[in-house]
Amino acid sequence: MRCSLLQLGLCWGIAVGMLCAAEAVQAADTPGVDLALTFKPTQADVVYEQVEQANYGACKVEVERQGKVSGWVVFGPEGQVLRRFWDTNADNVVDQWRYYDRGFEVYRDMDTNYNNKVDQFRWLNILGTRWGIDSNEDGKVDQWKVISAEEASREAILAMAQNDPARLSRVMISPQELKQLGMAADLTEKLQQESAKLAETMRARLTQTKVITPQTSWLRFDSSMLMPYVIPQDEGKANQDLIVYENVMAIVETAGETGFVQMGEMLQIGQTWKLTQVPAPIEGDTLQMTEGGVLMQPSMASTAPGTMTQSEISPQMKQLLVDLQELDTQAPTPQSSAADLARYNSKRVELLRGLLTASSTEEERVQWLTQMIDGLAAAVQTGKYPEGARQLASIEEDLKRQRPNSELIPYTAYRALLAEYTIKLQTAPAENDQRQEIQTWWLDQLKTFVTTHPKSTDAADALLQLAITEEFSGNVDEAKKWYTSLATNHAQTDAGQRAQGALRRLTLEGKQISLKGTGIDGKPIDLASYRGKSVLVIFWATWCQPCTEDLPQIRAMYDQYRAKGLEIVGVNLDTQKEGIAPYIAQHGNRWPHIAEPQGLEGKLAIDFGIISVPTMFLINPQGQVVSNATSVEDLKEQLPTLMP
Repeated sequence: MRCSLLQLGLCWGIAVGMLCAAEAVQAADTPGVDLALTFKPTQADVVYEQVEQANYGACKVEVERQGKVSGWVVFGPEGQVLRRFWDTNADNVVDQWRYYDRGFEVYRDMDTNYNNKVDQFRWLNILGTRWGIDSNEDGKVDQWKVISAEEASREAILAMAQNDPARLSRVMISPQELKQLGMAADLTEKLQQESAKLAETMRARLTQTKVITPQTSWLRFDSSMLMPYVIPQDEGKANQDLIVYENVMAIVETAGETGFVQMGEMLQIGQTWKLTQVPAPIEGDTLQMTEGGVLMQPSMASTAPGTMTQSEISPQMKQLLVDLQELDTQAPTPQSSAADLARYNSKRVELLRGLLTASSTEEERVQWLTQMIDGLAAAVQTGKYPEGARQLASIEEDLKRQRPNSELIPYTAYRALLAEYTIKLQTAPAENDQRQEIQTWWLDQLKTFVTTHPKSTDAADALLQLAITEEFSGNVDEAKKWYTSLATNHAQTDAGQRAQGALRRLTLEGKQISLKGTGIDGKPIDLASYRGKSVLVIFWATWCQPCTEDLPQIRAMYDQYRAKGLEIVGVNLDTQKEGIAPYIAQHGNRWPHIAEPQGLEGKLAIDFGIISVPTMFLINPQGQVVSNATSVEDLKEQLPTLMP
């Protein structure tokens, strides 16, 4: 039977009071383990450490006191902290219920008005940052005090899965928040239109989708942006700086199938992140083209020195901007036909060309031309607008004739190349010969690009593509050549730093390796401490299917050779930590894991140039790398010789 929190507060309040009545509390006076481990978090999604009832005898409850704060701590069979129950206002009644996992506090129920009812919920440490307020004390979050962009996207997906408009509204921007930001009137009107029809839009999208069902779970947050953008106050969109994520995507799982949900723009309000539109599931195998939300649209209303004001915009440009905004509100959906997408993009290109002609400064012309190029490149990626590749090539030729020194020439050329490559892959038959021909063509085009535009901003990405493609094809020497060029000529770029790491990884064999970090449990892990043992280092993630498929064989080899000195150290590359503990519990990979919260963009991944997972290193007892790219099949041959 589950006791109420009020019962716990009152029952344990008597015991807490004993701290004031005597210098020491006898063991007989302490609340029992059975009672302590009966209580559960108010919120259902909390993953916390639990103990089988058969092991209650190995647990214990002890008095704990810090200044005027007092309560009880519950220890597990291995001495780990399982729960803490605190009286923070010295009224002899428990008002905080804290739950732990592997020594970390992961969740806290709080009674902040001391009426024996929980009114706040906090998720902590490896369970995230959420802090919810329950104003009417009914056990449900009424508003978020703290929530990250990632967690807000998760909340939105769960709200959609449960068909719960009220839950979704709590992570949608509200009229009060728009007023708080001092949002411009035109933007406020557009954003309020979306929130005003939230329930209606939500129901309509749920009736048309197979991506989201009641069984859907959220997997991860993604965005076309590596980091949020700042829209400065002086652009005139709000009376303060705006922190924005554009083109946010949520990756979800339904009945074993991965799907995508377009979240649109997200906006930071204090310590919370809010959506500006109702999530839109993406049906089929292609992603919907997005042109950006209303916040990231170029502003023509800026009153900053040297820029146009609304009164200075020509009537022609005003009308073009109105037409463009109206067109974007009617952008094609994933279900739209290729003909609809073609009409939309043709009209959009026409409007952007008009804006180019009407622009009075070179900066404005570059702005509109760049938006046209990006829009066409994104349209090609949908698989429904191959015409975009031809238009990109035409823009490139125009630039060569009209602006032979423009930086937009290589910018356009690279996107035209990516568009053509996309079309070739989308239209190629499944036969290996045809695919191989495309890869050969792709490598030749990349080589031509980096030779023609060696100093362009896209040269670093092209070199990385070259190196990765060659490495995946088994041409390690060629890969090293391109990694070296990238690391030498573009050392300060993200791609250049990854290339330096890849070169380090590719030359590891026979060398000592230094690798250390903080474990998922918060404790330091240093490979140097394993000297004298053979170590398998595995870079992995919960979303990596091959990682999961390899685990049964890796566990079997671990069990077979551990007594002979084999150890395993994982490097986890999940950016969202809430799924790691359940994954490990399910799959049994319980060896130590270094946490790399930045994933493939994190320091360890970049230091070793990790380009795919799983990536595994095998190290001998002397600390030397035996293999810098071992596989499960390789291990079956390597381990018997390494540890006979």
